[in-house]
Amino acid sequence: MKTIRIALDWTANTNHTGFFVAKEKGFYKDVGLRAELLTPDVDDYTLTPAKKVELGEAELALCPFESIVSYRTKNTPFDAIALAAILREDISAIATLGDGVLTAPKNLDGTTYASYQARYEDEIVRQMIKNDGGQGQFDIVYPKKLGIWETIVNKKYDATWIFTNWEGIQAKNQGIKLNLFKMADYGIPYGYSPVILASESLVKADVEKYRSFLKATKKGYLYAKDNPETAVNCIAPFVSEQDKNINLLESQKFTSPFYGTKENWGMLEEEKVMTYLNWLYENELEVQKLAFDSLVFNELI
Repeated sequence: MKTIRIALDWTANTNHTGFFVAKEKGFYKDVGLRAELLTPDVDDYTLTPAKKVELGEAELALCPFESIVSYRTKNTPFDAIALAAILREDISAIATLGDGVLTAPKNLDGTTYASYQARYEDEIVRQMIKNDGGQGQFDIVYPKKLGIWETIVNKKYDATWIFTNWEGIQAKNQGIKLNLFKMADYGIPYGYSPVILASESLVKADVEKYRSFLKATKKGYLYAKDNPETAVNCIAPFVSEQDKNINLLESQKFTSPFYGTKENWGMLEEEKVMTYLNWLYENELEVQKLAFDSLVFNELI
């Protein structure tokens, strides 16, 4: 048995269901792997998932695609590569409470945005505001990552970035109305999120281990899609206490159509990736022109 560690991007949630299904159902064991699922509550997000891979504390990480770009283009580059995408479409959004006047991105001028401090995040939000006719002038704060959602619910800050299949479902279950601003609706071709990140050199040094992991993971996600009730039972014991008020089955049924099919699960499409990379470059969020093949390695799916 080979051990493989994946650093997840959040406490256990519906985006991770396939990993938990694959582990609970023995799919990883069937391909000779002992999978360890690492969640950021262990160190209160002191290190990002991608950083854990760079430091050798994990072989894989779940992160937004822009993390691949960021690690490839930093002053001392790390050979981050995207092996697979979890969702076929972007189901994230900028969220504000639905009981006020913040009903459009342009209304975020003069407000406070709670940021996860990702490299391009704040400027993406600024561009969204501008695309909607605003000035892009707002205050940015960096609370503890795992507590950001509560700062919005408690009205400490005005807006943040959420997954509609998680915090969005949580808000619905609590009777909290939200305004949701999706990137695509405001001229931003946001790419894939989350994706599975690895070190390109380590992947090529042990191709079969990573191929086996992806095979079992794909099986886990497709099983979850076809068997949502059983999938929920696999992940429910690992959901954090603060998220116990989420209807997991509702979240799972909302998410399942976005997992894809046997034919396309995990694939990152070149046109979609390049549209996003070109947008980053054209809007001066990234100074380098990047190639698809330098950031994506689809061959193992």
